[in-house]
Amino acid sequence: MQFLLRALALIFLLSGCATAAQETSARPDRQIYVIAANPLAAEAGMNVLRRGGSAVDAAIAVEAMLSLVEPQSSGLGGGAFMTYYDAGTRRITVYDGRETAPAGATPDMFLDDGGEALSFRDAVVSGRATGVPGVVRMLALAHRDHGRLPWNGLFGEAERTARGGFVVSPRLARFTNGTFPQAATSDVRAYFAESDGTPVDVGDRLRNPAYADFLRRLAAEGPDALYRGATAERIVARTSAGPLPGAMTLADLENYQPIVREPLCRPYRVHVICVPPPPSSGVAVLQLMAMLERTDIAARGPADPQAWFLFAEASRLMYADRDLYVGDPAFVSVPVEGLLDPAYVAARAALIGSQAGPPPLPGTPPGAPAAARDSTREPAGTTHFIVGDAQGNVVSMTATVESIFGSGRMVDGFFLNNEMTDFSFVPRDAQGRPAANAVAPGKRPRSSMTPAIILDREGRFVGAIGSPGGNAILAYVGKALVGVIDWGLPMPEAIALPNLIARGSGFGAEVDRFPPGVVEALAARGVQLRPGQGEDSGLHGVILRQGRLDGGADPRREGVVLIESPR
Repeated sequence: MQFLLRALALIFLLSGCATAAQETSARPDRQIYVIAANPLAAEAGMNVLRRGGSAVDAAIAVEAMLSLVEPQSSGLGGGAFMTYYDAGTRRITVYDGRETAPAGATPDMFLDDGGEALSFRDAVVSGRATGVPGVVRMLALAHRDHGRLPWNGLFGEAERTARGGFVVSPRLARFTNGTFPQAATSDVRAYFAESDGTPVDVGDRLRNPAYADFLRRLAAEGPDALYRGATAERIVARTSAGPLPGAMTLADLENYQPIVREPLCRPYRVHVICVPPPPSSGVAVLQLMAMLERTDIAARGPADPQAWFLFAEASRLMYADRDLYVGDPAFVSVPVEGLLDPAYVAARAALIGSQAGPPPLPGTPPGAPAAARDSTREPAGTTHFIVGDAQGNVVSMTATVESIFGSGRMVDGFFLNNEMTDFSFVPRDAQGRPAANAVAPGKRPRSSMTPAIILDREGRFVGAIGSPGGNAILAYVGKALVGVIDWGLPMPEAIALPNLIARGSGFGAEVDRFPPGVVEALAARGVQLRPGQGEDSGLHGVILRQGRLDGGADPRREGVVLIESPR
């Protein structure tokens, strides 16, 4: 009987997955939609939109629910980038809610007593791993600018679900019983345990009353519920505990500020792609697409090995530049214009030959500073979602706690991020040159999060896309853009294309997803695909074609697409 109840509950939870691809022909500027990684989160956002809420209002409800039902990927103890499209002004705004290093952080904080880099397994669960969370204040800022419903009315569904419980999905169960370091922490083991101490499993009901209580305070008090008072004190206490205690203080939390930034936009074919600027790696996606535009990839297709060869080689060139130059622009000079300079891009694209050789070296774009080789490790995690409201405003948002369950440390029912491990563990090279992504007090770590919005040449909304996946995000998003723009595929098909992550000497790929003959033909060109290297994308996208909204959710995860006309 217990098995039957679990199965029925799971069927109910995932019933929305049948809508993982939706196409609708009603007026797109009068439709509401949410594409998110969990059916409960998508429905929470839709309920806000049905009440007349804005895209930002709904995004807050989505993230509050994701923090509960997809805590392995994002949460209120983490950070995010939001790319926002205002249909009335056709203006795009980027809200940077990336975490920051505490004031007491030092460049060598991830080196051991002998000057060697700590292992990631030791660093990720340490007190030093957590940066000052940014997503809550970022959402509050976006709500101040674009909210329609009261802040205190946006958390009720997540609070009720936390108190009453939700059904554990297959993906969440897989991570709660995983072998990664966070799964062994006391907080993770305690939270994901039944009353008899056995781990929760698929179909079990999980309750989180501590999170429900926190959401009630967050609704009533605003972001100060996290950045001041009892929750802030508990965050400081939890990060100050061993092993390897962190340096976060109450002042770090109180002083955190999100940043409003101008988007970085460049044409691609007949469209314009807009992404967040550094410390996001959006510039790298734009560089990748600019290089591919100088090839004949658009004349090919997903069954053509040469198309994948071009994508792999352009990706390696892109990663070589990104890894060397991108960091927090408040601390380092990032040659954004140089990386996108047409002559420089053409010179980089010209390096693509007929055979894959050794890992390409970074180039020297105009305005490039001297920088050390980077040693940043960025595991695959994170979540992406898209919201469109009845007025045509759109949120494309990528949020994260960095690795699986962040640092594995929990406060008030949510996990604390491990974003500090997104910095380079080795701060300088043998010549003393600093890494662009070295740790510094108050600095934002480099991010691969790239929530994108696609426009036509008149500035009208055409689409949105983004993905989780750590360093692989750039390849995931680039692949889907090629599929949907160059090859004209429906969004679900573009998302479902096999993933190929070519970075340095590695070619990680979903080898079983490629059409027959592609893997062998790539091997003949020197591209030896290897499975098991970050293939778990979570792409979500929507594209407007001939008056129809075409949305897709990655079949590799549990996301859904919900589109409807307002009542």
